[in-house]
Amino acid sequence: MTGFLRWCRNTISETARMVRADAALYLFVLAYTVAGLFLLQLTDTEDSATYWVYVRRWAILFILFFPMVAIIIDAARVVHRLNARRGLAMRRAFSPARMATLASGVALLMVMVLFQGTFTSLKNAMTYWRDGFQYDRIQADIDRLLHFGVDPWRLLYSFGEHDVIRTMVEWNYNVLWFVLCFGLLFFVATSPRAAAIRGRYITCFMLTWIVCGNVFATLFLSAGPAFYGEVTGDAARFAEQLAFLARGAESPNSAVAYQAYLWSLHESGATSFGSGISAFPSVHVALVAMNAFFIAEYSRRLGIAAFAYVAFIIASSVYLAWHYAIDGYVSIAIVAVIHVLVKRYARTGMADRRRHISAPEPSAHPETEAAATAS
Repeated sequence: MTGFLRWCRNTISETARMVRADAALYLFVLAYTVAGLFLLQLTDTEDSATYWVYVRRWAILFILFFPMVAIIIDAARVVHRLNARRGLAMRRAFSPARMATLASGVALLMVMVLFQGTFTSLKNAMTYWRDGFQYDRIQADIDRLLHFGVDPWRLLYSFGEHDVIRTMVEWNYNVLWFVLCFGLLFFVATSPRAAAIRGRYITCFMLTWIVCGNVFATLFLSAGPAFYGEVTGDAARFAEQLAFLARGAESPNSAVAYQAYLWSLHESGATSFGSGISAFPSVHVALVAMNAFFIAEYSRRLGIAAFAYVAFIIASSVYLAWHYAIDGYVSIAIVAVIHVLVKRYARTGMADRRRHISAPEPSAHPETEAAATAS
């Protein structure tokens, strides 16, 4: 019993220390939330605020599902150890440091529900700020120009216009993408193995949403191919593509069904989970690109596979009429800049700390030190 109480005290103490170490990330979330709410107030778009719809989903994901998966994996590792090393594996897997890393990571992720709510709130308000979608026609025309005078969805449909392919692409885009992106976020936030990149990764994660999904999306607001006819009056340009996608409207991961859901919210001015429409640039692409840059730091081969997946997500976003191809291309460029700048800042900060640690402390009696040196 004494050992268990000591384990509890050590776990709580270590968790508190790690939470304090995350102070900068907590302040980042707080500053973004306060700035977002102030902007909504300033522009009379307070009705766009959307927070509570994320709390339950976030809790299920980051308090129940992913922690349960992590504990099961740790327990499986212990079971598969040789008998002589099983005790050591058990102590490592459920040590105060490991449990504190998990608990502090979950705490940070739960606070980030404010971040996600602020992002959606600002996204809901963008159409009011810009008085509608003004850039769809020019973005679609740039797309056509870059792809040999053909809208890129036609190139994809020349070999991929099949129901089986559509079903696979929709599952990947709506299910696997989510598991990979938020699963990696959970892993980095809660695993000791990711401690070296934790702060940098989460900073990049938040900046990706803000820069791509708020800043650039507001500046060049577009609705995407799925809503091109609604916002430009030209319903013919993507009519064949949308007719094909509509064949899967009853499937569990139907793109066209979710697009109809978003447009109904937009028309009614309502807010809900995932509400708000913006195509340029693609956050879907941006997040997998961000992960690819980090994976490439770890392994060149895995990095190649990760960037191949990025290419597949770009093609999928065009195939499903969510995005123009340039939405993905620009996302990669933005994320590359974010990745380089954050990495450079992290290295500079580390170098400054090392210089501070290695610098000799000034003498309390400089005249005595000078005399000693002269002698």
